[in-house]
Amino acid sequence: MNHVENPLAGTLGQAILRDVTLRDGLQLTGKLLTAEQKIETVRELLRLGVPAIELGSMARADLVPTMANTLEVVQALTPDELEKCWIWVATPGHVAKASAAGARNFQYCLSASDSHNKANIGRTTDQSLAALPEAVEYARAVNGQIQLCIATSFTCPFEGNISEERILSIANDPRAEGTTDIVICDTLGQAVPAQVAGLVARVRDESPARRIVYHGHDTWGLGVANTLAAIQAGAAMVDGALGGLGGCPFAPGASGNTSSEDILFATRPDWLTPGIFGELVVLSETLLAELDEPNRSKSAQGARSKADAFDWVVRS
Repeated sequence: MNHVENPLAGTLGQAILRDVTLRDGLQLTGKLLTAEQKIETVRELLRLGVPAIELGSMARADLVPTMANTLEVVQALTPDELEKCWIWVATPGHVAKASAAGARNFQYCLSASDSHNKANIGRTTDQSLAALPEAVEYARAVNGQIQLCIATSFTCPFEGNISEERILSIANDPRAEGTTDIVICDTLGQAVPAQVAGLVARVRDESPARRIVYHGHDTWGLGVANTLAAIQAGAAMVDGALGGLGGCPFAPGASGNTSSEDILFATRPDWLTPGIFGELVVLSETLLAELDEPNRSKSAQGARSKADAFDWVVRS
C-alpha cells in the first residue's frame, strides 16, 4: 500500500516535535525508570527520527523522585546525542550543574502566576526572572541554548485565568534577553484553540524575535487541536509525551501531556512513515506497561484496530 501524504502538511509549517516523556511524562508516575532505561529510550527515540527530546529535570529528588537520575543520563550520552536533548531547570545553579555534566540545551521554567511559581519552584515569578540573567550566562559559557518557559500561560490552578498581557510582560522583560526560545505552556490543558492561536501570535509579533514553543496538555480533550492551532499561529516546536503520559505534581487538575503519537499522526512530518509510527507505538506500549500507566493516545489505539486496509494500522 502507498503512503498517503498529509493534506495539511503544507499549512503546518516546519514545526518539530519535542518528546517530553522522560521529564513531564514521568513526573506523576508511581514507578521509577533506571538511568539505563532512560538512556535506551532516548536512543530509541533518536533512532526513529524524533528530532528533540526533553530527557529530565533538575528538580529536587525529594520532591520529584522520578528525576533523581537525570544527570546520570546526561553523562552517559554523547555530545551529538545531547545536541538534540533538553533539560528542565529553574535556577542558575541548575544550569551550572547540568552544563558540567554535559548538557547544552536548557529550559528555564517559571510560572506566569506567583501562586504556582511558589508551589512549583519556591519563589515568586519576579524572583525567578531576577535570576534568569545569571542562568543565561552559564548557558552562554558552554555555547548552550536556554529557553524561557512560561508555565500557567492560560490558567492557574490557584489564581484562575491569566491575561495575555501578563504573558507579554514576561516575554518582553529585559531580564529575559539572551533566551533563544519562549515556551508557552497550557499547564492545565484548559485552553481552547482560539486562545492558543491568539497568544502564540501575539508573543510572536509583540516580543523580541525568538522561536515559539508550545507545550500542551490534553486534560479537556483539546491537546491536538490546541497544538495544531499553535503551529498555524507560528509555533516552531511543540511538546508531546508517549501515550499522553504526564502531569504537574504541583498543579492540581493537571493530567497527561498531549500524546506524541497523536501529534505526529496529525502533522505527518517528512521523517514519519507508517513503519516508524508503528515502532513508536510499540515503544510507547512497552514503556507504559513497565510503568503500569494507561495509554491515552487515540492514534495508538487506532493503530491497533483491525482496519488493515489503512497504512497506519500496526500489524505486529
